[in-house]
Order: sequence, then C-alpha cells, then structure tokens
Amino acid sequence: MKTLLFDYGGTLDTAARHWNYVLLDAYHAVAISEEPELLKVAGAAWREAYVHGERSLARQPIILPEDDFYTLLLKKVRIELTHLRAHAGVLLTDERAEHCAQEVARVADAAARRHVKESQHVLQTLSDRGYRFVLVTNFYGNISAVLRGYGLTEFFQTIIESAVVGVRKPDTAIWQLGVEAAGVPASDCVAIGDSYSKDIVPAAQIGCSTVWFKGEEWEAKAYDETLPTHIITRLDQLLNLLP
Repeated sequence: MKTLLFDYGGTLDTAARHWNYVLLDAYHAVAISEEPELLKVAGAAWREAYVHGERSLARQPIILPEDDFYTLLLKKVRIELTHLRAHAGVLLTDERAEHCAQEVARVADAAARRHVKESQHVLQTLSDRGYRFVLVTNFYGNISAVLRGYGLTEFFQTIIESAVVGVRKPDTAIWQLGVEAAGVPASDCVAIGDSYSKDIVPAAQIGCSTVWFKGEEWEAKAYDETLPTHIITRLDQLLNLLP
C-alpha cells in the first residue's frame, strides 16, 4: 500500500488558500465587527507586514515547541500589527492593539479549525483504506503541538519538520527524508501539497507521484499542469483518486 506524504500548512488547514488571505480576512472581520482602523490593513502594506512576520518567526526563537496554533497566530499577528502601526499608519494604542491581535488570531484559528475538521474526515477515510501517512512540512518546531490541538496526532506518527531536520522546502532533501522515513521507494509514495513550487516540483524530482491541491496561492502564476500526476481543487477529491 502506498504511503501518502502530506504537506500541512495550506493543504490541511486552509483548503489550499494561502495563509496571507486567511489572515487578511480575519483582520477585516475584526475591522467590521469592532475596529475600523484595521481596514487600513490591505494591499502592499499588508503584504509587507505579512512577510515581516514570517521572517521574524523564521529567524528568531519566538515560537516554542509547546505553542498551539492559536498561540502561534497570536505571536505572528502581534508582530504584524507592530509593523503596521509603525509603517502603515494603523493607529491603535498598545492596549487596543493587543485586543485586536487576540481577536484576529481567534478568528483565523477558528477558520483553520473548520478546514481541519473537513481534512480529518478525508484522513480517516484514507487511513481506513490502509494508507500510511508521513507529514512533510515547513514549520517552526511546534507542529506536534498544533496537531495535538487540532486532533490530528493519530494520523501523523512520522513527521519531517523543517525546523527540526534543518532543511526547508523547496529543497528536495526534505521530501527525500519523508521517503526515507516511509521506508519505501519514492515510486510508492504520493506527495500531496498546495504549493506547486515547494511541494509538487521537488517531490516529483525525487520520483514521487504528486497531487497538487490547487488553490489561491501567494501570487497568480502560469504553471506546467502536466507535471503533477493529479490536480484537485478540494481535499475530498483524494477519495476518488486513491482507492
């Protein structure tokens, strides 16, 4: 029986929608419900803040191994809001900024939980069919806590996490580690991910079959859609592809 090498972020928690859009929706939801100043979170200023937050988390030991996803989001949104207040004219007191950060993180976490619940059904069905799973993810060293908080631990006993193994996608080496952890040839592995460049290309290069979960990426690009073995637009379409 083949092993399924799953990406995590975007694939299992947002239905293939880039996280910058999920967070932006959360900012605007809080803007509409209680803080109009957050309507300034938009356009190039928002993208700059998002990238700043991502790089801050990657470069500094901000995320702890025990942090669940809400805690991760809260730390990230705090960094983003600090940047937006300094560079994009978002006028909030420290107290108000902290409240908004908590609310944005709460809304984004709730969105992720809804998608994860849908993913659980797919994972359970595939598990019942006898498939084995390996998680191959760019993450901050706390993916086990995130999986535990979302009830996914049972599905991923084997995890290849960038912060732990010291290599990040799109390097083919991280996907090769997934294959080696599976203990089967790459030809017996199916890699499933939402990022064409980080998941599909490197996994295909080492000989895996691939399923591209095509959705709303960071920026629209033209891709060679003959490269993925399969393309899906909903995770539950895997149930028709994988008997």
